[in-house]
Amino acid sequence: VKHTISFVNIYQKKGSSMKLPEIIINILQKNIMMRVFVAIEITNNDVINSIKEFQENVNIDAKPVELKSLHFTLQFLGEISEEIAQKIIQSLKTIEFSSFDVNLKEIGAFPKPKFPRVIWIGTDENGGNMLIQLSKKVEKVLEPLGFFSDKPFKPHITVFRIKKKIGDISGELKNHKMVNFGIQRVSNIKLKKSMLTASGPIYSDLVEVNAKK
Repeated sequence: VKHTISFVNIYQKKGSSMKLPEIIINILQKNIMMRVFVAIEITNNDVINSIKEFQENVNIDAKPVELKSLHFTLQFLGEISEEIAQKIIQSLKTIEFSSFDVNLKEIGAFPKPKFPRVIWIGTDENGGNMLIQLSKKVEKVLEPLGFFSDKPFKPHITVFRIKKKIGDISGELKNHKMVNFGIQRVSNIKLKKSMLTASGPIYSDLVEVNAKK
């Protein structure tokens, strides 16, 4: 509000080619915060169907992540302004990488199967290493903007979220230990916005950066 009043005073004293409502809209847009992260989406239908089958068959009292929302989070950036979002977009566009394959396999839980809050699917070693290298490229171009990862990147996609105490699920995870969910081709990364709602987060794309080949 203080910013709006000061701009109105300047407008009244000096005049402006912009209409007053436009000035106020611009101020509000610059101060609106958004929750964003850099991600790789799961788009292979065979992989998605395999994950759907796992979500339906595993005997765990947990909320499944919507299939359309499955992704790797390369870096979570938190709440930012529109102005900073534009700087992030320009930085991400400088990243160069080649397409590669990731085999989705293995199942685990954070922080541990005895006290699970998240159930995840991991990757093969080579694909995981490629994801780690890509995450480092993301972090490198965003460091000048003040963004740093608070913990090492562990390649995984979240498939269940657990909000209540359900006990040890080690045995149930072991029953699905050998499941191979298929191969996801990584050919782009996205800056995504997350809007939190009562029924879960809603994601939208801010920019897509494609692999060079």
